Amino acid sequence: MRIGVLASGRGSNLQALIEAWKLGELNGELVAVGSDHEEALALKRAEEAGIPHGAFPLSRFSSRQEQEKAILTWLREQKVEILVLAGFMRVLSKEFLQDIQIPVLNIHPSLLPSFQGLHAQRQALDYGVKISGCTVHFVDEGLDSGPIIAQEAVPVLPGDTEDSLSARILEAEHRLYPEAVGWVAGGRIKRNGRIVVKI
Repeated sequence: MRIGVLASGRGSNLQALIEAWKLGELNGELVAVGSDHEEALALKRAEEAGIPHGAFPLSRFSSRQEQEKAILTWLREQKVEILVLAGFMRVLSKEFLQDIQIPVLNIHPSLLPSFQGLHAQRQALDYGVKISGCTVHFVDEGLDSGPIIAQEAVPVLPGDTEDSLSARILEAEHRLYPEAVGWVAGGRIKRNGRIVVKI
């Protein structure tokens, strides 16, 4: 399967995917990395790995709709069959998700459906939960609301700060995301409505 990635920042989850790809664990090939920031470290990681990459800053376009059209056109030119969001900090529009017609995956730093949206780790600490974690899910038109593919729990420790909890959750993300992407690319996922089963 031909896998594309969209990332906005440092690309640590992208790096985990690159390493899994090099080890033959993704059941596919990373063929495209796009970003909405020209200076994103993710683009440098893609360049170093020899992956075609492109920048689509909003400033180049007359509207967010035109930006999304350009990204979609580019992904199609790269013949992407699975789209993976790895720290892509824009909510994709309903129109984009309807038009792309391939699986779109995301990872979120909480055990969904708890603590959707931004600052999930801070939300977890403020709520006083004892267990947090990360969730890989299919992207739908809602906010972090798509069918869940995989989750990994991370304990919340006494004295945790947002930074310390975030760091431990990120370690779990780096393990879980490549594994889940490999399941989808390898045809090992069966969906029935919201229920996702590994086969």
